[in-house]
Amino acid sequence: MMLHRTPRLMIAALRGGAGKTLVSTGLAAVFRRLKGLRVAVFKKGPDYIDAGWLGCAAASSCYNLDPYMMPLPDLLRSYVDRAAGTDVAVIEGNRGLYDGVDADGTCASAELAKLLKAPVVLVLDATKVTRTAAAMILGCQHLDIQVHVAGVILNRVAGGRHERVLTEAIEKVCDVPVLGALPKDVGIAFPERHMGLVPVHEHAGVQRTLDLLAECMLRYVDVEALHRIAQAAEPLGRPAAEAEGRRPRGILRPCVRIGVIQDRVFQFYYPENLEALQEAGAELVFVDSTRAPVLPELDALYIGGGFPETHLSPLVANESFRASVRNAVEDGLPVYAECGGLMYLSRGIRMPEGLHPMVGVLPFHVSMGKRPQGHGYTLVEVVGETPFFPRGIVLKGHEFHYSRVVDVDGPVALAFRVKKGCGVLEGQDGVCYRNVLATYTHLHAVGCQTWAPGLVDAGWRYRVARERKEVSGLEASRALVGQSPA
Repeated sequence: MMLHRTPRLMIAALRGGAGKTLVSTGLAAVFRRLKGLRVAVFKKGPDYIDAGWLGCAAASSCYNLDPYMMPLPDLLRSYVDRAAGTDVAVIEGNRGLYDGVDADGTCASAELAKLLKAPVVLVLDATKVTRTAAAMILGCQHLDIQVHVAGVILNRVAGGRHERVLTEAIEKVCDVPVLGALPKDVGIAFPERHMGLVPVHEHAGVQRTLDLLAECMLRYVDVEALHRIAQAAEPLGRPAAEAEGRRPRGILRPCVRIGVIQDRVFQFYYPENLEALQEAGAELVFVDSTRAPVLPELDALYIGGGFPETHLSPLVANESFRASVRNAVEDGLPVYAECGGLMYLSRGIRMPEGLHPMVGVLPFHVSMGKRPQGHGYTLVEVVGETPFFPRGIVLKGHEFHYSRVVDVDGPVALAFRVKKGCGVLEGQDGVCYRNVLATYTHLHAVGCQTWAPGLVDAGWRYRVARERKEVSGLEASRALVGQSPA
């Protein structure tokens, strides 16, 4: 078995909001920009926004690793395949190191670190704490001795004396090096919104921010020591792939044209999902919902998540595009829509200032709340007919939405029974209309390997039916012409 030897490390923390993304993004930027390394970046857990920043810093796609949504052999294969050929891998954890889906920390960052044999560097928020920080680090070391805590980076340090006391306490008690100390205000604009950081697509000065992050890391953190820690990671083996149920590459049929609405509104796409569609036989056609006058000719459409509620004016103004989507749906175009895509296909988005019309194919409005209406992992069973999934299959995903379905007008066909999560209505999700499936659950292709082939197959069926219809219409027209008097 070939061994994977790419240097790697995980940036983790004791809680969410401690500064993992700042450190991970800054480290990726330093490795790439100033050391000239090819950097692979990964985000643990279901996340699009932090992953976007990491991808920009590394100038490559950031991939997600999630022990809940993905079978562990598939997760490990995904990591090994995507880190192969790079010089170093930076993996950002999520929440606290041991925070998982239950009291045992199942699916936590610590479990991922063990699976990947990745040394862990802890980012510690040092606000109003000194020697107690050593107790917290010591707890992380001893809760699971198989997790290799290789270093600590202090964040939000008040000054020189604060840094000295913290460093001395941690290194004396924990026998682990403090590799840097970031001051309270490093002068870097990382603006936030209700769902986390502002996405890179909307940030006015991404490159300047990345430059500042790289400079900050060089000034306050021992980057060379971090590189040495990554280089000390143990080799990994790659599990053998299971061929059963997987579509082989190079299937003998023309590429299916799948549209992907990707713009400043709809941004939330896992790169693995797009790659899986291509591997299943799709040609991806990217479309801007705010600028394209109409939907191009497609065999299927994928609308991911995003922030339609913050871009209502351009969505409403582009009436011709919304009409073309509506007409395509009525014609039977297969459409898979997640979260923001569901909102876009609704009759409208209800805001405090009024109702904003959307595509109008789903028989309800959505209303924005001040708090999350669904937040966390999901588990759904397919109990109804859908264009993409067989009945009986169980899907693992996640949801994070401030919107909820309101003003339901007429019957709503719901194909998912929600076993974990909130869904759309009364323990159900997966709104079906003609060949549309719209859901609050986000799926990941590594964990749901039937999704991409299902979407491509639905597109192929639609294409064949459309071409037959066109041929029948042409033959009918020719027959009428042949019967007409000379």
